[in-house]
Amino acid sequence: MADMASEGTRRGRPPAFDRAAVLAAATRLFWERGYQATSVGELTGAMGIKPGSLYAAFGDKESLFREVVRAYQQSPAGAFVGPAFDEESTARAAFVRILREAAVVYSDPAHPAGCLVISAGANVAAQDDEVAVFLRELRAANLAGFEERLSTAKRLGELPPGADPAALARYFGAVLQGMSQRARDGADAAELTGTAELAMAAWPVAATDGAAS
Repeated sequence: MADMASEGTRRGRPPAFDRAAVLAAATRLFWERGYQATSVGELTGAMGIKPGSLYAAFGDKESLFREVVRAYQQSPAGAFVGPAFDEESTARAAFVRILREAAVVYSDPAHPAGCLVISAGANVAAQDDEVAVFLRELRAANLAGFEERLSTAKRLGELPPGADPAALARYFGAVLQGMSQRARDGADAAELTGTAELAMAAWPVAATDGAAS
């Protein structure tokens, strides 16, 4: 009964802040500094809330970070891969679009440079290994999605019989990680677009392959 009463109290007292706004502030800080280098004090200062409010609303720093990542994955900055796969008729066109959009998104001055999922996991301490595993699994899931699309492309004849979908998936994953880091080092959209175009030169050409768009 005490638990039910406590739950009712929490439901009856919603946080006195805009959850989307404080999540946006936390996202920017994690994106700029990474998980390890961002303290709870810095988070609450940026979010404009007290530590008690953070713990009451989000649980702890790790839980807040996981919610930040989930929100990021639904935002335009973090969700451009899925639409490319859904909307482009060939795998090649999808990867061209992904790399070109990454060049623009990663260098957009409206938010921190690069990809949050790639950069936030840098230098995670041993005591925060669960966070490192969480981010590594997200990146692995992206590679699995790449490989699945490329395997389908091979089955449909878009790739030659000797093409290796797993190796290609790892290649494009590495290109995106490199583009993210270059953006954090100050590369602009023009440089990153050049990298994207050069990367697509490695695409294996099948007899039925059309020209790139």
